[in-house]
Amino acid sequence: MTKVGFMSLGCPKNLVDSEVMLGHLKLKGFTLTADAAQAEVLVVNTCGFIESAKKESIEAILQAAAYKKDGLCRRLVVAGCMVERYRDQLLADMPEIDACLGTRDIEHIAEVVGASSRLFEPERDPAYLYDEHSPRLLTTPKASAYLKISEGCDHKCAFCIIPAIRGPQRSRTIASVVAEARRLVDQGVLELNLVGQDTTDFGRDLGDPDALEKLVRALGEVQGLRWFRIHYAYPNRLTDGLLRAVAGTPNCAKYLDMPLQHADARLLKAMARGGGRSVFLKLLAKVRRIVPGIFIRSNFIVGFPGEDEAAFEELCAFVEEARFEHVGVFTYSPEEGTPAFALGDPVPVRAKNSRKRRIMELQQKICRARNRGLEGQVLEVLVEGAHEETELVFKGRHWGQAPEVDGQVLIVGGNVVPNTIQPVRITKGHAYDLVGEVI
Repeated sequence: MTKVGFMSLGCPKNLVDSEVMLGHLKLKGFTLTADAAQAEVLVVNTCGFIESAKKESIEAILQAAAYKKDGLCRRLVVAGCMVERYRDQLLADMPEIDACLGTRDIEHIAEVVGASSRLFEPERDPAYLYDEHSPRLLTTPKASAYLKISEGCDHKCAFCIIPAIRGPQRSRTIASVVAEARRLVDQGVLELNLVGQDTTDFGRDLGDPDALEKLVRALGEVQGLRWFRIHYAYPNRLTDGLLRAVAGTPNCAKYLDMPLQHADARLLKAMARGGGRSVFLKLLAKVRRIVPGIFIRSNFIVGFPGEDEAAFEELCAFVEEARFEHVGVFTYSPEEGTPAFALGDPVPVRAKNSRKRRIMELQQKICRARNRGLEGQVLEVLVEGAHEETELVFKGRHWGQAPEVDGQVLIVGGNVVPNTIQPVRITKGHAYDLVGEVI
């Protein structure tokens, strides 16, 4: 049986694609190995969103290519976003690559891996959308999974290449998403993270702008699903009905991931986003009023062309006022094929890095104060297992912490049972992580 090794890079949406590909390979009888040196075929699922992601993807491809000389690898397949953007260039510059697979071709992975000829390419399906019947081999901790509810994006943000890579918005049906949720719960999953390029656009392409609200309520009826979160919400698509559904659905985590990108109105207009500091503060106040106790995460871009000191100070003031529970910051990189590419890259790298550091230091103080406020409280925590650095500490997350991006609860005492949700008393709040013991 051919041994296949897999490298997956990028966002959770890309991870779901990797899990579907792994599912197809397992279904077709391929042997999967975590040891790249033992793999006869290596697959690299790439990310091509920003410059740093592209560099990481190229490094991974080169690392995999080295096994064609020093390992057992005889075939190298490159998949994902980099393929959609640079297929011809990759094949021309890296002759070690034997085949490429785009984001809409992933269910043909077994054919491509098993092909005997170089550059074998399956017929492409521009309208591809995985569903509840697609096989998936989960790579996340046993009790947690991502659930992709849509593909593509109809927004025209000036900095973003995703619509060109992933195509227009394509939503699954509510029935399809719920069916997969039930299947995942039957596999032992307790927590689902709903992802898509814009989850709040879910169903609009099918003629139902209230579909996400209906999906939230439908997932509330899934027996055994302890909680689920909404990621990648677009600010002007947050309806009162959706917020009421979040507030009124017991197993919907009081959590919202809503990338705002900036707070300066002039800069947001240049980004083709809209909004601004005062508009966003009113929105946040409404969200917190309708969903008391909600944890809100946002992401921002620093160094976009035209971001002067005044615009950056506007962003700092907003972050100070908004009091987010979680924040991520990216430095701008010009991406060819986007409207903003013509603006160049006038903000120096040093200034970008300095601004990123300043925002994160500001948010760190906010997070530390919030986490100290949780000391003494008992939180329901999804226990994922032993910490990577020591078996004496277990790690988990409460429902206000999403996987990978938000920090953890470090469990140092009590009767810990991995892959369950347990009550944990918080004894110490740090800048990002909490410390506690099972009671």
